[in-house]
Amino acid sequence: MAANLTHIGFIADGNRRWARERGLPTLKGHSKGFDQVQMIVDELKNSNEVKFVSFFVFSTENWDRSEEEINYLMKLIGNSIKTLAQKAQKDNLRIILMGRPEPVDPKLWQSLIQIEVDTKDNTGLTVAFCFNYGGHWEIADAARKMCEAGETNFTPESFRKYLYHPEVPDCDLVVRTSGEERISGFQLWRASYSEFLFLDKHFPAIEPADVQFVLDEYHKRQRRFGK
Repeated sequence: MAANLTHIGFIADGNRRWARERGLPTLKGHSKGFDQVQMIVDELKNSNEVKFVSFFVFSTENWDRSEEEINYLMKLIGNSIKTLAQKAQKDNLRIILMGRPEPVDPKLWQSLIQIEVDTKDNTGLTVAFCFNYGGHWEIADAARKMCEAGETNFTPESFRKYLYHPEVPDCDLVVRTSGEERISGFQLWRASYSEFLFLDKHFPAIEPADVQFVLDEYHKRQRRFGK
């Protein structure tokens, strides 16, 4: 049986396909997807073992999408994270942002950083949003910061101190929805020994029973870490 499940990462895929299959505007799929983020948080917040959950909500490659979709996503991401923040104090949630500030609108980025500040002392579930995030960029940014700090002790342990929010542990489990079986640059450093689970349903279709399935499936795995 696998060890404790401390950190689950979700690659929230299939929002647009979910909407198209229902004859809805594709943007509605993104809105429904953020409803599912809140549902998953509700399912995990009282877990005795899960301490961190991360969501891949916008990648550094997503800027190639249409201007209409990007503008919608920027507004949706800002509003959705703020909505979650409103219940963070009641539910003792900590919310953090992992990604790059450029070229995000500075006002939006700063408003999200303020949510980090407002929830930093909460001790319950940490909810990490990978926003304007790229796994290669996280490693490159960490290397740059390491050099700027004059670090000369180059080890995995010293390097990880310069990752985005280095207190976030490695992913025990990475879940990708929509039947796609690739990592798409998600938390490359933290996923080196992750278990992977690919669900053949779009992210907006995720239900509470699926969250329990994810937890149960993880505990069936045997993690050897090369041993």
